[in-house]
Amino acid sequence: MKIYLDSCDVDLIKKYKDLGFIDGVTTNPSIIAKSGRDFKKVIKEICDVIDTSISVEVLSTDYQNMLKEAEEFSKIAPQITIKLPITEDGLRACKALSERAFKTNMTLCFSPLQALLAAKAGATYVSPFIGRLDDMGRDGIDLIADICSIYENYPDISTQILAASIRHPIHIIQVAKLGVDVITLPPKLIEVMINNPLTDKGIEIFLNDWNNIEK
Repeated sequence: MKIYLDSCDVDLIKKYKDLGFIDGVTTNPSIIAKSGRDFKKVIKEICDVIDTSISVEVLSTDYQNMLKEAEEFSKIAPQITIKLPITEDGLRACKALSERAFKTNMTLCFSPLQALLAAKAGATYVSPFIGRLDDMGRDGIDLIADICSIYENYPDISTQILAASIRHPIHIIQVAKLGVDVITLPPKLIEVMINNPLTDKGIEIFLNDWNNIEK
């Protein structure tokens, strides 16, 4: 399972990249807007660190302008993945871009039917949102399970499942058990994966025991 960092903080991206387990980055307009920085400059800096996949979301909602933005983004760096919403125009743009060998990420997926259409449109990734479904009183993990089951029935589907809107460590374990291809995580969950108080306590005990040995 690949781990992507859901962030536009270049320093954090560098930090986790150096640790050796970040396989890519996802961004969205909200994340970049909160940074208060120039959009294209931020993306270029991320591309200088990550050479695999950086999902960059279009701001347009109509087909023609989605294609124009995709063209602009692709000029920043070859590892750009065009992030599109699962709408009629988004699916149409995905199909057109996929036929031209663009990498695409169909985002804001909330149903197995949307995921099936994303695969039919040739998407590189589909991003089901777990936490947002949980917020509505539905089980986001059920969505992941349904998509996994459907995709497994059709060996010709190459679209990768990118689990998004992950809120807590249990989500990570659940989607890993289901065998998703990719998860994208905010930095706080990366820290949760790394750190454990029992590990810290164990180190403390070992060091105290060592220091108490007569030398």
